[in-house]
Amino acid sequence: MVKQSSRRSPDSVSSVEGNRKRSFQRKILAYYRKHGRGLPWRTTRDPWHILVSEVMLQQTQVERVTAKFSSFLSTFPTPAALAGAPLNSVLAAWSGLGYNRRALALKKCAQFLCEQFQGKVPSTYEDLLELPGIGPYTAAAICVFAYNQPRVILETNIRSVYLHFFFPCEHRVSDHTLQPLVAATLYKKDPRTWYNALMDYGAFLKQQGENPSRRSAHYVRQSRFQGSDRQIRGIVLRALLEKAPQSEATLLEAVGKDPERVRALIQQLICEGFIRKVGTKLSLA
Repeated sequence: MVKQSSRRSPDSVSSVEGNRKRSFQRKILAYYRKHGRGLPWRTTRDPWHILVSEVMLQQTQVERVTAKFSSFLSTFPTPAALAGAPLNSVLAAWSGLGYNRRALALKKCAQFLCEQFQGKVPSTYEDLLELPGIGPYTAAAICVFAYNQPRVILETNIRSVYLHFFFPCEHRVSDHTLQPLVAATLYKKDPRTWYNALMDYGAFLKQQGENPSRRSAHYVRQSRFQGSDRQIRGIVLRALLEKAPQSEATLLEAVGKDPERVRALIQQLICEGFIRKVGTKLSLA
């Protein structure tokens, strides 16, 4: 029978004090000093660059983001550059990262920044939450990595570290249980370095064949990409990037999947603002 965590563990907040807290921090930071990853978004303090990296990293492997991050920002170095760009240019620069909704959300975010914040990324959590496509985690992460503010953040690798050290035998551990522990052990002198260190230690645990995040109550196995609606949507958008405008019949032939299913997905893309239909012709919006 799986042991479920519905309360604070004996190893939780009350016992992570003094020497134990410092020992935990030393171990994580020592690993980072020796083995920390040299990721491109760690070399910048530009809030716009950090915001872009956080949106790119949502549900996407670090290696894929590393390959696209610098080239995307060379094309769109500021919110104003992205806000005024045509969607086809944005999707072309985003190609390879998947989840194209994020590219559209990032463009809308850039437009909002230009309209409401003079093209600057705000530094407060509350203002960041006003931005289109920016949720609680991303807002807190921008506060940490752009402004070095001591906020609590949780993602897969960070969960892995706390589950490994403080809940080694428990399953279905909730973020509600972990958050006070993350707050209690936060290295407030340098939150930016601390969270980078936690993420790298979590990645290290997975390389060792351990994946403690599977014992989180919030663990969800990623759905299969091959044959998914997400894959077909990407094929539709790539076809329109290569040639537009097109008739629906031509586009259906280019996609080569079940026509009724593709028609429904095209309609979704029109409703979401990716595709524009003028008469009988389809093109990127």
